[in-house]
Amino acid sequence: MIRIYIIGAGVIGRYHAEAVRKLSVEEPVLLKVADPNQQTLSVFQEAFPEAEAYADAGVMLSEAAKEDDIVIIGTPPFTHFELSRMALKSGRHVLCEKPLVMNGKEAEELLELAKRQNRMLGCCSDRFLGLSKTEEVKQLLLSQTLGNLYKVTFVYRNQRSRAGVEYQPESKWFLDRVKSGGGILMDWGPYDFTVLNDLLNPEAIEVVAAWTSQPVTEIDPADITYDVEGHVGAMLQYCLPEGKKVWVQYERASCTHGEPYHHVELEGTMGAVKWSPYFETDEVVFKQDKEGQVNTQESLIAHNSPYTVMDHPIYYFYRKVRGLDSRATINEQAVFNLQCLQAIYDCAETGLSQTVSMLSRNELVSFPCK
Repeated sequence: MIRIYIIGAGVIGRYHAEAVRKLSVEEPVLLKVADPNQQTLSVFQEAFPEAEAYADAGVMLSEAAKEDDIVIIGTPPFTHFELSRMALKSGRHVLCEKPLVMNGKEAEELLELAKRQNRMLGCCSDRFLGLSKTEEVKQLLLSQTLGNLYKVTFVYRNQRSRAGVEYQPESKWFLDRVKSGGGILMDWGPYDFTVLNDLLNPEAIEVVAAWTSQPVTEIDPADITYDVEGHVGAMLQYCLPEGKKVWVQYERASCTHGEPYHHVELEGTMGAVKWSPYFETDEVVFKQDKEGQVNTQESLIAHNSPYTVMDHPIYYFYRKVRGLDSRATINEQAVFNLQCLQAIYDCAETGLSQTVSMLSRNELVSFPCK
C-alpha cells in the first residue's frame, strides 16, 4: 500500500484525489488530506470519505515517513516553497502544483534539499506530456523527417481568459504577483516550457529578447492588488545537443485587444508540422515538398487512456517513485523549466538577454549573457 498526502483540499486537490482513486487499480492507496479551512475540508470529505482529514499539514506529516510516501502540494504558489520544504524534510517525495515555486532561487533551494534527503521533487507541469499527438510530433523530430529544425512557433493568444477575472474570479490571488509569482507566464508558461523542453531536450536556452504587458479593460479590479501581466512574448535560442541551435518564437496572452489565435509549429529544412499540444484539436498537419509543390498530410490522433491530463501528474509521479517507466518532470528538469520562466521575466525587466543552462542533469546555472 502506498500513502499519498494532499495539502490543499480545494478544486485542484479534488482533481488529484480523483486521480488517486484511479491509482487504486495499480495498488491500494491510503489517502490523507490537510486544509486549515474547515468548509473546504468538509466539501472534500463529502466527495472522498475514504480520506483521513487534518486541519494542520504539519500534524498530518508528523507520523514516521515510509520510503514511498508522496505529498501533493495543491495550494496557491506563494505557499509552495514552505510546504514543499516541510514535506521534503519529513522524508517524503513531493509533487507540487505549477508553478513549482515563485522564482528560480526557491527552486534551487528545494532541489538541493531534495537531493540531500534522497527524495524526488516533481512538478504538475507535466500534465500534457505523453499525449499521442505530441508523441507523433516527437517521432517526426527524432526520425529527421523534418530535416534540420530551425524554427519553432509557440503562440497562444486569448482575448479574455485572465485567471482571477474571467476565469476562476473568486481566486483573486492570481492577480497579485506577491502571491502568484506572475500572470499568464506563471499560469500557462509551466506547461508550455515543459512541452517545449521535452520535445527539444535543450542543453541551454538563451532568452534574447522579451516583453510583458498588462492590457486594460473596463472590468479591471480596482479595489485589490492587480499587478500581473496579461500578455508576454519572447524570442529564444535553444541550444540542442551536438551544437545545433533553434529559434523559438514564444507568445502567451490571457488578455489582448488583438486577434485571438493559437499557432504551434515546428519548421525544418525538409518539412513542417503543426498541432496543438493542448485541448484545441487532435489534428496533426505535416507538410513537405513533393515534386516542387507543398504536400499536406492531415491526421487525427486521439489519446486513448484511462488517465486524463488531470490524472497525469500523480500517475507519472507514482510510477517514478515505483521505479517504472514514467513521463514525470522531476528534480533538475523541473527546476530548469521554472528557470526558463524566470529568465523571460528577468530579460523583460532588464532588457538584457538571459541564459539558463543545464550543464548536466546534476548541475544548473542561470546567468546574464555577455
